[in-house]
Amino acid sequence: MTANVIGYAYPWDVLGDPGFVERVRGLGVTTVAVAAAYHTTRAATPFHPSRRLVDARGAAFYRPVRTGAWSGRLIPAEADWVDDPDPFGNATALLSDAGLEVAAWTVLTHSTRVGEANPDIVVVNCFGEPYPYALCPQSGEVREYAATLAAEALRDTASSAIVLEACGQLGIQHGGHHEKTAGAYDDRTRRLLSICCCPACRQAWTGRGLDADRVIADLRAATSHGATSQPSPDLLRTLLDVRHAATDALRAEVIRAARAAAGRSPRIILHAQPDPWETGALPGLTATAPGDVDTVVAQCWATDAASVQNAARLTETVAGRATPGAFVTVLPPTRAEEFPRHLSALRDVGVEQFHLYHLGLAGADRLPLLAEASRATAGVA
Repeated sequence: MTANVIGYAYPWDVLGDPGFVERVRGLGVTTVAVAAAYHTTRAATPFHPSRRLVDARGAAFYRPVRTGAWSGRLIPAEADWVDDPDPFGNATALLSDAGLEVAAWTVLTHSTRVGEANPDIVVVNCFGEPYPYALCPQSGEVREYAATLAAEALRDTASSAIVLEACGQLGIQHGGHHEKTAGAYDDRTRRLLSICCCPACRQAWTGRGLDADRVIADLRAATSHGATSQPSPDLLRTLLDVRHAATDALRAEVIRAARAAAGRSPRIILHAQPDPWETGALPGLTATAPGDVDTVVAQCWATDAASVQNAARLTETVAGRATPGAFVTVLPPTRAEEFPRHLSALRDVGVEQFHLYHLGLAGADRLPLLAEASRATAGVA
């Protein structure tokens, strides 16, 4: 896949809309990343001929959940809100038959449904509070679950690539239903409250010579109101090493399973941030990650200098190992007059590929912005 612009969509954007393919072609987009596994969402469908909203009530796998494929207790749910037995597979076939390339957009460790059913494998903060939406990659069961998601997403499809979202650990920040944590904690506290203290992580700490009870006490003290103490730099470095080791193990299992299921070498696209401490849908890059994948895509939704600086840091980090990409959005609060300048600034710092959000959510007033990304990459090798 050599496209410089990849547009993102949900299966229901493609299925049942005879105008989708021509609309995408008209935007200059030749590759579509279609959600194969995705978290809860309530999505607008402004162009669909038969609906205006889809209420995806929980995290789901948009392929048949085959009994024999899932060997453990972590099993995704099928999407009963889509009237199709294989939404991703059939959307992929439709797009491929029309001459468009497809990437399997796969969300790995973000599933409230799986986390609530299996609370012992979710991320837990230093106060013992679980984050049920966040499956901890320190758990071997979570890594096996994620690898099976990737394999089953690609099985018997013409997908030429897989997009790995949440290929690492999520933290305290979560865009959940009626979320009320924004602005409550500064960056330092959010980082500390995103350090996972689940049983598997505590065991990993012990293997690094740490006293798990002492670590938790230090983290609690540093995140209490009016705290003046800080965990030592050596402790923080070790805790980050433990997280990154789990992230590397997760990514290795997922890539191995994806390639085996595809019977070929699909392009591997990783959503990640250059800040190694980041958690979430785009978790922090590990030292070895750029060498394992074809493209690394950083979050650049905000049309500001901070996003451009983030992209510049990414291009420097992955130079010579992976193609640097930028995840950009045409949805509000992005404004029409800002978007072309933003794309140009990202290009100037070395971004070679734009990942465009979102082909199904954008209304008629946003379509010209979607086309801007194709124009911005014209002539890029």
